[in-house]
Amino acid sequence: MKSFKSIATTVALLCGLNFAFGQMEKTVEVGGAAMYPSKNIVENAVNSKDHTTLVAAVKAAGLVETLETPGPYTVFAPTNEAFDMLPKGTVETLLKPENKAKLSGILTYHVVAGSLGSKEIADMIKSGNGTAELNTVSGGKLWAMMKGNKIVLKDENGTTAMITIKNVYQSNGVIHVIDHVLLPKN
Repeated sequence: MKSFKSIATTVALLCGLNFAFGQMEKTVEVGGAAMYPSKNIVENAVNSKDHTTLVAAVKAAGLVETLETPGPYTVFAPTNEAFDMLPKGTVETLLKPENKAKLSGILTYHVVAGSLGSKEIADMIKSGNGTAELNTVSGGKLWAMMKGNKIVLKDENGTTAMITIKNVYQSNGVIHVIDHVLLPKN
């Protein structure tokens, strides 16, 4: 009987610790889902109802395995609404297998090596006299600037995107949600 009580006590203690750990993990809600810092970029992104187009594109481009690696990565994640702003038929065309390389180039243009939180980006902007140049994984460049207290990104074509949700930390980096799709120079 003592052994049973001991096991029951141990199980209760472990359940309590597991619950407490889950409560300690600071999450950010994106697209109606909690984003857990203990999960990687892909594990979190698939739960956001605001990023279904991005997730479909990442899968079509064959980038799931890459974004599951330790990184770290900074991902500027366009919402479904951002993709909807592209000319009609653009997303459907990019998702075709024959456009995999172009899609991959566009998606990796939204990724910077390293884990850059909004404070680090803001500090880079300040030390760059109002502009920070970011090198993307695709080999392109983005420029970050402040507009009031918000960070705005500019692509090589002059299109801008505002960070609408910042500092969504992941086990392999950080996601910043943006309101426009950024495109590399053709």
